Amino acid sequence: MSESMKQDPRFQALIRQAAASPMTRRSLLAGAGGSLILAGLAACTPSSNTLTPAKDISDTDKKLAWANWPYYIDVDETGAYPTIVAFEAATGIKVTYEEAIPTNEEFYAKVKDNLNLGKDIGYDIMTLTDYFAARMVRQGLVQPLGIEDMPNASKNLLPAYQDISYDPGRKYSLPWQSGMTGLAWSKAWSSANLTTVDQLWDPALKGKIALLDQWTDTMAVIMQSQGVDISGNWGDDEYNAAIELLTKQVQDGQVRAFTGNDYTELFKSGDIVAAFGWSGDIFTMNTEAGSDAWGFQLPTTGGFLWSDNFMIPMGSPHKKNAQALIDYYYQPEVAAQVAAYVNYVTPVAGAQQAMESIDPTLATNEFIFPTESTLSRAKALRQITPEEDKKYATLFEKAKVG
Repeated sequence: MSESMKQDPRFQALIRQAAASPMTRRSLLAGAGGSLILAGLAACTPSSNTLTPAKDISDTDKKLAWANWPYYIDVDETGAYPTIVAFEAATGIKVTYEEAIPTNEEFYAKVKDNLNLGKDIGYDIMTLTDYFAARMVRQGLVQPLGIEDMPNASKNLLPAYQDISYDPGRKYSLPWQSGMTGLAWSKAWSSANLTTVDQLWDPALKGKIALLDQWTDTMAVIMQSQGVDISGNWGDDEYNAAIELLTKQVQDGQVRAFTGNDYTELFKSGDIVAAFGWSGDIFTMNTEAGSDAWGFQLPTTGGFLWSDNFMIPMGSPHKKNAQALIDYYYQPEVAAQVAAYVNYVTPVAGAQQAMESIDPTLATNEFIFPTESTLSRAKALRQITPEEDKKYATLFEKAKVG
């Protein structure tokens, strides 16, 4: 990413819009269960707790546990995580890394009792999406990160990420990765690129497509296909028009499934040939297959932008260890190594230059280092109120069953 692109007001605005959006890509709210989760979250109010950080025992207990999403870090052929191995060797800190976040909501459900009491939840770092990170900050459930104690993060956090509405000055959160929702397809089905959402509605694809199980991802892309600027002034009329289209496709049997990351398995089994998907997942699938079997592209009418963030729970007893790991990943060379595997947008300045020595072709990958053209086709939703979130999610759940 060029210096001018880092300073591009449009890129900075996109990141801020993504942070203001209430949901993002991996939230798997399924059927009635999803509605119950939504109802429960809607009932949450800002915490009146005045929790205090746990005593830090990092100096005598050289370990930490990190909860992250699936397919979200570099992995070698043995299943080891090279950047974590290198961190452990350099610091003597033992890292327990777990793919423990299938969705923000499911992770929260597992840890909420201790989290809300300020007790140890078993993880010193959790990587949460902007809308959920905002809730953690608002309810006082996370420790100050102490970015001033992390020289790499202080120096290398891209300007676009430095002033987020829910966390001015980045006191409680730092971005891990950002990414985009767009069109994914099997190249065995079509060697030609998918470019429009309307192509998914071709009767020849009946029962062979998957859409994402979170309303924001799917509806953001569909609304844009109908000419809506999702970052601008839209409301019930525009949303309802998109719901009408989605309901018709479901009733016609066009959509095989609404999924989270598991659309990748449907691709591999041949049950689907096209989907709404996430940029990094498709890259990972191709890497694991040792081929270029699946494609990804933002629709000409627009894709969806999101971000996930490092946070330290209030009950973590290993803050200094966590700081060391977060700061380690803000080294450009390390960030580039991760980005070369996950293929998501890195928030680290200098990573593009570092990527040139790892894989020069990836240094020009528009889904890791967005170009002006990519940014013109990647938008975040305008800020959604809690009331709108509940209403729109309910309409989406109904549309999913036709």
